[in-house]
Amino acid sequence: MEPTDRSVGERARRAAIQVCKGYRAHDDRARSAAVDAFAFVDDAQFEHLDAAEARSAATALVDALWAKDDVEGSFVSDGVVERPAALSAAEWDDVESPLRRRARIVGMDEAYGRLTTESWKRHKVGGEYSRPALEAQRIEVAAAIGTEEYPTKDRAGRSGFGELPARYLVAIELHDDRNNRSSDRAIDVMTPYFETILAAHEGDDV
Repeated sequence: MEPTDRSVGERARRAAIQVCKGYRAHDDRARSAAVDAFAFVDDAQFEHLDAAEARSAATALVDALWAKDDVEGSFVSDGVVERPAALSAAEWDDVESPLRRRARIVGMDEAYGRLTTESWKRHKVGGEYSRPALEAQRIEVAAAIGTEEYPTKDRAGRSGFGELPARYLVAIELHDDRNNRSSDRAIDVMTPYFETILAAHEGDDV
């Protein structure tokens, strides 16, 4: 766990930088760097996990990302999906399995594994990937803040996945853009995401 003498804002920004660094490490095929980055994030956001458990959860995420690449490898050339229907119909169990393992380590609904896998698949082959991505992230946020009630909304518009999953989705879109400005914007988008989670750890309402 990071030293608590840092402000919530400082710790949140460091977590935002690391989550972006983790996905860039995946793009660069730097597995060890990806695990280190995501372990930092999971240690920050899941206060109920010790450092070893947080690293195990992060490793499960990285295992899933690398398994995704293995599934996609036969269908992608120079970053372009050549047979999207075949990729969609391919065997994705080796992707879902480590995501379910991550869910068990964290103590969250294992539907997270199915939903994340479906969002990754749709994101690659085309289709509406945002709904499963948002629901998967809602599950993760609920585990991070320690309540199954997320999101709670006081006004008439009660439907939706809440601010934090929406921020995560925007960060995915910015990551897809792959330029330096987008990387900075993704960090800016994700800093309030982690601020909210870390503030919840200190007893603030979410």
